[in-house]
Amino acid sequence: MVDLPVYMDNHATTRVDPRVVEAMLPFFTDQYGNPGSVSHSFGWQAKDAVDAARASIAQAIGARDRDLVFTSGATESNNLAIRGLAERARRKGSHLVSVTTEHKAVLDPLERLGRGGFDVTLLPVEQAGGDRAGWLAPERVAEALRDDTILVSVMLANNEIGVIQPLAEIAHICHQRGVPVHCDATQAVGKLPVDVDALGVDLMSFTAHKLYGPKGVGALYVRRRNAAVRLQPQIDGGGQENGFRSGTLNVPGIVGFARALELCVEEMPAERQRLAGLRNRLYTGLVERLDGVSLNGPAPDDRYRLPGNLNASFAYVNGEALLMSMQHLAVSSGSACTSANPQPSHVLRALGLDEDQTRASLRFGLGRFNTAEEVEFAISAVGETVDRLRKLSSLA
Repeated sequence: MVDLPVYMDNHATTRVDPRVVEAMLPFFTDQYGNPGSVSHSFGWQAKDAVDAARASIAQAIGARDRDLVFTSGATESNNLAIRGLAERARRKGSHLVSVTTEHKAVLDPLERLGRGGFDVTLLPVEQAGGDRAGWLAPERVAEALRDDTILVSVMLANNEIGVIQPLAEIAHICHQRGVPVHCDATQAVGKLPVDVDALGVDLMSFTAHKLYGPKGVGALYVRRRNAAVRLQPQIDGGGQENGFRSGTLNVPGIVGFARALELCVEEMPAERQRLAGLRNRLYTGLVERLDGVSLNGPAPDDRYRLPGNLNASFAYVNGEALLMSMQHLAVSSGSACTSANPQPSHVLRALGLDEDQTRASLRFGLGRFNTAEEVEFAISAVGETVDRLRKLSSLA
């Protein structure tokens, strides 16, 4: 028996794991001090909790404690990384490189910098139809670098099509030219093994609510050794986080962030295999149930795609009608951060899909709390809805 509605929009946000809530609760009611209060035990307890959480999160990504800056989420982390570095390094150059399929939390700061006189290059990706659709060839990055390039920003795993980019190769190319690399790893941390040294990144954004933690807390990894990266703060105030990000720390959120990531790391090997199996069954079931189903993005393969991601187009169907007709199945047509924008997905358009294909696409994000029974329900629900809409269209 499946409890309705069924949630399959885990790229937008995840349900907080009850074990995470349990870890957070004491810091709302008992240990509620401000970690900046250094004159009494309430502040000391809060600071100890933050320090322990910082150490845990840093260990999970192969970083040092002092390399982590806590923020309100990945959007703020991306802005601090991109705008903070550009504003600090402008005397060295004004050229920034990124990718057409990045999240708006990267593209919009870049656009703002472009209006301020910076030169922004957005690189194309592999087109639809191949096993590596959406993938960025490292040689494209090499060709784009210039003497005045001050930053390259490439997402590790895409939030719409799940493509996993070759970050280590890209970072190696950039470092040969002395160019730092920022990575939006929001969809990757907690789902894939992520080690900042192995990837070679200098800056990395991630957040708690994509990995079964609370909303409103994220982090930015900032490399602070061997030619440390320097940033211009975007929020001024009390000088918290070594001056990178002022503001009272969200102690319950930070504690929950650490616990959520600990659980993801512990359970990752089995969970990756389970989610890939559910994703493959969902895709196979949809293709068997319906004609005119097209996969968007790379092949369902661990080398190129997140295990819980599926994005597909359904021919001869109005996409908005399809999305709104499935009242008992929560999926999306793209990024939650751009859902208020009526324009079709810029990610799918960057793959070469036309507007009709883009609008008739659905993104399924499978997560920890999804079951095999829910996948079968989704196959049936989408199949019945597409059949009905196609019949209505043929009668019109």
